[in-house]
Amino acid sequence: MNRRPTFLISCLVFGFAFLYVPIVSMMFFSFNKSRLATVWGGFSTEWYWKLLQNDQVLAAATLSLKIAFVSATFATILGTMAGIALSRFKRFRGRTVFSGMVTAPLIMPEVITGISMLMMFIVMAEWIGWPSSRGFTTITIAHITFSMTYVATIVQSRLSQADVSIEEAALDLGSRPWQVLRDITLPVISPAIVTGWLLAFTISLDDVVITSFTTGPGSTTLPILIWSKVRLGVTPDINALATIIILVVGAIVVALSLVLNRIESQRERDTQLATKANG
Repeated sequence: MNRRPTFLISCLVFGFAFLYVPIVSMMFFSFNKSRLATVWGGFSTEWYWKLLQNDQVLAAATLSLKIAFVSATFATILGTMAGIALSRFKRFRGRTVFSGMVTAPLIMPEVITGISMLMMFIVMAEWIGWPSSRGFTTITIAHITFSMTYVATIVQSRLSQADVSIEEAALDLGSRPWQVLRDITLPVISPAIVTGWLLAFTISLDDVVITSFTTGPGSTTLPILIWSKVRLGVTPDINALATIIILVVGAIVVALSLVLNRIESQRERDTQLATKANG
């Protein structure tokens, strides 16, 4: 009777260990004094200091953060609009085509997306003279294109679980559609919006494939820089850089999780108070 739970727990422990042990070992070797990444030569933080003095790494990190912030913001706006349209408007002309276009990047290989974006920019440059070069703008547009899909999926899933009767009651009481959207719909899906922004930010921050097709000279992002360095061999400064990225992203995730839990708890309390008042 106890063999099956023990087997499942063992598989779960093995799965987490297979995923996180390499990450922990990488973080451990980032404090390695030796120039060989896998040979321990003593504890040292010199690679972190050298990393912070590397202008190339700092420029790539700054560019990646700018692209991730801008693309996540626009992807969240467009994805939220698409998710609301797909969830609240069940029938309109072209809905099937629109739904397919929104969800296509989820199943389409990134190589195909990258090539198609590259061809589009080349054709646009020949026809209208823009973009004259590939860089921040082209990378941002490409990231918005595929990351808004994740936001739309999250928002649509959240709206499918929301109570439509509250919005209908507000409309019956004389509220205009934009007032219902502002006062009811957006507060209800606010955790999904924040989650979608965080996911879009993370996806943009670590994308390599699509970025490699849409970038140009002088616009090297952090993942592209790491990829070019790793091809020559893993060094302790790469371990230090990856450790910093993990810690920063982990801190953002924890902070947003706490905020989302507080928002959700407050919403549940408000709902309970409103129910008691109406009762």
